[in-house]
Amino acid sequence: MSTNRQNISSNAKWEDMFGYSRAVKIGNLIEVSGTASVDGGKVIGANDVYAQTKFIIKKIETALIEAGAKLTDVIRTRIYIIDISNQNEVGRAHAEYFSEIKPATSMVEVKALVLPGLLVEIEATAFLQN
Repeated sequence: MSTNRQNISSNAKWEDMFGYSRAVKIGNLIEVSGTASVDGGKVIGANDVYAQTKFIIKKIETALIEAGAKLTDVIRTRIYIIDISNQNEVGRAHAEYFSEIKPATSMVEVKALVLPGLLVEIEATAFLQN
């Protein structure tokens, strides 16, 4: 098993500003940073938590692919939502991708996210099996 570190970038300006990577792969483990519905500094799916969740999972999938993984390798997601009353819409979008995979997960209501208009943020952990 290789333990070489691979940092995966999405080229977001915040990565250098805040000193983080979209994802980090060490050996068979891949951690995907908190991912929001932002593209080029613009919020995608404003006021639509379902659309934001779908966009986020696609961004996570892109990072996983770069790391040599797939959504089926995800073993855990962590969902941060600013209004827990929207849990069903977030859950519906999450289930569209993960209903068969069934990773461990949690959903937590938070006071705010980094940009106005963001309703949800998701982290993911993936593990590549040999």
